[in-house]
Amino acid sequence: MQERALLPAVQEGIPERMDTELQFTEVFETYYKRIFNYIAYRVSCRYTAEDLASQVFEKTLTKLCGYSRDKAPLEVWLFAIARNVVNDHYRSQARHRWFPLEAIRELVSGRKEPEALILGIERSDRLNLALDKLSAKQRNMIALKFGADLKNTEIAQVMGISESNVGVILYRSLQKLKSEIGSVESL
Repeated sequence: MQERALLPAVQEGIPERMDTELQFTEVFETYYKRIFNYIAYRVSCRYTAEDLASQVFEKTLTKLCGYSRDKAPLEVWLFAIARNVVNDHYRSQARHRWFPLEAIRELVSGRKEPEALILGIERSDRLNLALDKLSAKQRNMIALKFGADLKNTEIAQVMGISESNVGVILYRSLQKLKSEIGSVESL
């Protein structure tokens, strides 16, 4: 079932009488994983992605009463908030450079198989290095497509560009990733 069909009350606008917290719960349960995946593609750290995803839903909760379907579909609105939260994160990070302790926490996790953990980290590092070679726009688009699982039409709405332009940029981004990584099997 399409997630888009699960939120008819939210998509049609929120009547003032309806309980915003119940609708927020429905929005959170429907979109948390996709928002988290989108942010994880953008920031490459699980803990930072969790923090930023919580900021996205905090902002969503405060602004849900003002949401109007006439302005944009719910998904587009949520991912626009997520994009702005990630951009704000990078702006604040540019002002304060620090060593990411989250990376060490990832190493000292409770996983039981150290070989699998190290191989997973190596794969993730190779993918992150390849993603770092993309422009911010290309990385954002890859995150929207594969992290957030949005269609090209939805990405076009979030990015404010045409659908055909989205297809071209995604194609070029994937070609660039392929040239950096090789095949998926080599990961």
